[in-house]
Amino acid sequence: MIAVINPPFQSEKAFIAVFLSWFVAQILKVILSGASKKKFDVRWLFDTGGMPSAHSATVASLAAAVGLYYGFNSIPFLIGLILCLITMFDAAGVRRHLGWQGKILNEMVDEFYAKGAVPEKRLKELLGHTPFEVIAGAALGIVIALLFCR
Repeated sequence: MIAVINPPFQSEKAFIAVFLSWFVAQILKVILSGASKKKFDVRWLFDTGGMPSAHSATVASLAAAVGLYYGFNSIPFLIGLILCLITMFDAAGVRRHLGWQGKILNEMVDEFYAKGAVPEKRLKELLGHTPFEVIAGAALGIVIALLFCR
């Protein structure tokens, strides 16, 4: 059995890279949403959906940091990579489809509300990401991991 000894501050650098990837993605999301909608809402900092994907940035940064420290042909990297791919697929697939369903249901609620049949209670529509938002988030996470963990 081979023991892996971490160089000083290795885990701290990885933690900072992963956290910073999430934080930068969320800040960019607030800035880009604010610029496109001509308003600012601090709740966007903790919201899902939008450009870039903070989920993708976070897991891509984690996988890259693990690969840099343990090798890209190691079991720890494989675990990080699989986690990354599942998360990115979920962000661009399942959660995006849930957002579409929410939009359709909101249109139905609007019709019923207009007729006085139900109280207006809207569902959140922006849950997932486009493939471009996922790729942009992943690229951001990898770049930040390379900057902090090399």
